[in-house]
Amino acid sequence: MRAPRPLNHRPGSRFSGPCHAHALAPLPWRPLTFTPDLDALAPDTQVHVSPIYLAGPGSRTPVLDVLDNAPGWTRTVPFDDTDTYFTSPCQRVRIANTANSRFGGWTITYAEDPLGVPDWITTFDRNTPQEIVAGFASTLVDSLPSNFRDYFSGGPHYTGDGHEGVLRRHNWELVRGSRPYWNISPDGHAGVRTRSGWVHEYDELISPANSMWRMSAGVEPRLTPSWRAYLTRTTLPHLRAAAANVITSNDAVLRRVEEIPELHRTLVHVRLAGTQPNIPLNRAALARSPHSSPVRTPQTTPAPSAPTPQRGRSRRQR
Repeated sequence: MRAPRPLNHRPGSRFSGPCHAHALAPLPWRPLTFTPDLDALAPDTQVHVSPIYLAGPGSRTPVLDVLDNAPGWTRTVPFDDTDTYFTSPCQRVRIANTANSRFGGWTITYAEDPLGVPDWITTFDRNTPQEIVAGFASTLVDSLPSNFRDYFSGGPHYTGDGHEGVLRRHNWELVRGSRPYWNISPDGHAGVRTRSGWVHEYDELISPANSMWRMSAGVEPRLTPSWRAYLTRTTLPHLRAAAANVITSNDAVLRRVEEIPELHRTLVHVRLAGTQPNIPLNRAALARSPHSSPVRTPQTTPAPSAPTPQRGRSRRQR
């Protein structure tokens, strides 16, 4: 007597043979029972959401925790209590969280000359998931005391990674033949754009849209993204890698149902809070670096010819 076919069997489907049985296994963080109908839950119900880049901005708490606990950093809140500003002890890094600017969100600048023109600017708009900002800020705070030398070639925390290596290890697809160039996530809902053509460095500083790199996500991340982050071409590789480490993470983040963007609700994986412990991502980027994580994804050995970043001079001296 012929054995009955499994319920999910379709002739010619990728699940029709035993060699593809692993495709049915859930990801490690997923529960056995999903809650796909978010409309059936109360708006204030807390849920764990993945992927991070579709979870919505969430609370500023992860970023504030990083910066408020950074030794020597100062926090300033103007009298109207709508904007928040942070300054590093060396005065070279300034971070602004502005409510009413064009992009909103967080703007992070570094200037070798504290009173000069910034050497690089990174902008996360108001809809960027805060865990991505926290990962970038955490690595920035950790690497600033050595003026980034610990993360340069020969330093104790040097990995040779930029964001491209991180994306490649997580199977993001390089779209060849396109200009600008894109790396697209496996689900097609997040991307990193590399600008083609020459743009003067000051034009990058004046307008975030001219930046060398743009990270974005949404139903169509290239044309109609839900959020954008801009990184100028002199943004250091280990900081770009820090943001990429969070974007490519499979970890779930905590959100209220009402915080998940309407357009993303059919694209995310959700489980009720409390079914499994949540993994904090405030220092997710550092947790994936070799000096702080005993288990990590094998990294590509950097090419010998890769240029070594050097401590830059201020623009006033150039």
